[in-house]
Amino acid sequence: MFPSRIWRESKHRYRLEAGKCKKCGKIVFPYRLICPECGHREFENINLPDTGKLVTYTVIRVAPSQFTDQAPYAVGIAELANGVRLLAQIADCEIEKLKVGMDIRIEFRRIQTDGHHGVLSYGYKFVPKWY
Repeated sequence: MFPSRIWRESKHRYRLEAGKCKKCGKIVFPYRLICPECGHREFENINLPDTGKLVTYTVIRVAPSQFTDQAPYAVGIAELANGVRLLAQIADCEIEKLKVGMDIRIEFRRIQTDGHHGVLSYGYKFVPKWY
């Protein structure tokens, strides 16, 4: 992800803030200006739960250049209690022990170091609850 986008969305991403449409109740994350369900423009801020269940995952064995030091690693989609689905890297786990349906926790961690200036990018990662 580009540092400028991270900067624009950091307030919501770092706090796990989502928007709940005041008209239809759809929860959107990351935050949006227009509801994709009904087109309404008014949202209330809600905090997403920091736990969920792993819906699916894959193992990345040939990683992009900025993640080669982490390969192999897992990336997965988790569904939170309110139905929001997030995509993130799964950290602190043994890949062979991952299972669909397992409980995960969301933690903020360093994602990558960008460019030769070493700009750090932070975001959320999933951590299995057994850790």
